[in-house]
Amino acid sequence: MTTDATTAGGDDKIRCDACPVMCYIKPGAAGACDRYANHNGELVRVDPHIVLERTVSHGGRLVPFQAGGGDWDGKLVHEPNVFVTAIGAGTTYPDYKPAPFIVSSEIDGVDMVTVVTEGIFSYCGVKVKIDTDRHLGPETATVRAQGEAIGHVTTGEYGSQMLSLGGVHHLTGGSKKEGRVTCDALMDLSNCKPVELTIDGGATVVVQAGYPPIVNGVAEERMRVGCGSATIGMFAKQWHGKVDEVVVVDDHITGVLSEHQAGKLLDIPDTGIKMKGRRSTPGRYFQVAEPGTGWGGTKISDPLSVLGPFNPREARPGLTMLMVSTTGEHAAYYVLDEALRPVETEMPPDLKLSVERIQENCEPALCTVLFMGGAGGSLRAGVTDNPVRLTRSVKDALTRVTSGGAPVYVWPGGGITFMVDVTQMPAGAFGYVPTPALVAPIEFTLKLSDYAALGGHMDYVRPLASLRDSTEIRPMPGRRA
Repeated sequence: MTTDATTAGGDDKIRCDACPVMCYIKPGAAGACDRYANHNGELVRVDPHIVLERTVSHGGRLVPFQAGGGDWDGKLVHEPNVFVTAIGAGTTYPDYKPAPFIVSSEIDGVDMVTVVTEGIFSYCGVKVKIDTDRHLGPETATVRAQGEAIGHVTTGEYGSQMLSLGGVHHLTGGSKKEGRVTCDALMDLSNCKPVELTIDGGATVVVQAGYPPIVNGVAEERMRVGCGSATIGMFAKQWHGKVDEVVVVDDHITGVLSEHQAGKLLDIPDTGIKMKGRRSTPGRYFQVAEPGTGWGGTKISDPLSVLGPFNPREARPGLTMLMVSTTGEHAAYYVLDEALRPVETEMPPDLKLSVERIQENCEPALCTVLFMGGAGGSLRAGVTDNPVRLTRSVKDALTRVTSGGAPVYVWPGGGITFMVDVTQMPAGAFGYVPTPALVAPIEFTLKLSDYAALGGHMDYVRPLASLRDSTEIRPMPGRRA
């Protein structure tokens, strides 16, 4: 595939106009992005344009190169067997050109068009969800790669720590090195490669989309089953009659069985336990310990440190107590002695089973990376000569937006700001230009009649069959439900 280029003076170098860098490329060499090269005086794309073909369920055989048709497979929405992605398609830079590929096809008797282009995204970043109960760092703490600031810790979610990385200020607003490191980290994360991140005042974590996080050199196995209070509610019946008291240690909400409403409904008597921290509602305590990488996402290694002395009016020698974390990774069993002090004792088998049940109900720890970018006016101009019409068409659900064939979430409000799960995209979908910015695929699919109505570049529409000899055909990746 070729793009526009100009010859530089009297030598054999050619000038690439695929991005604002405008490299002069000598014969046999590639530009700064490693995406375009000078091949015998012609500017060519190094990596191929990708078309996805859906495979049949038996044997992995590729279906014929066609746009649709076939018997109904039971799905409510019929998807085409062939999808033209923007991976390897090229860009519209310097923004006056139509999209590199505007491809027509017929799906279930309806004339459709897919407009594909690789966007140059200076305004982009990734949102990272890290399933772990361990404290990675305080909210708003700076996240670094190779010592350079590339983002920050944002508000945590249920059982997960969240990072917001990239953005135009890190890409262009700091030093040249900061921009380069940010671009490299974003591209690697988006291409599902591992990246080591350090958090100011917190942990070092290796993040790779689709894999467990590695926190301070230790791979995580599971995310928590719930907060301490939720764990009490889920397992109270399984503890009833087997132990007098249960404390589920958690950085956010530590649960106490005898005080909790679940315990009250099971007629579990008071035990005289005294918890440190701030009591919220019965059986629910906040701030029992500082956050960290120990028990339940706190910094403690000794769970008894969250307890005060037992009340002698309610406690008794021989009273039994289970202390457990929200992942079941940490657990200990105690019996009160004559001085009402907890003494660690071997855990009974039926309580071991309950700890294993907590572990069983914890989902595997995973890193999730969502690429987030905004389709600017220049990119939309490659679709139509009146870009705002494309925005309106997307908002009205007349145009479907995808990225590398993967479904995206389009944010409400102005513009076309979208997020996509990078694990749903074909390998190597992301590139870069050294401005610095990421290059990401984006596709717009709509009825051919709707495309004409929004002022699309109808003179550049080409049939799907015309791509047969100029693209790489890959099996269409399966989508998660």
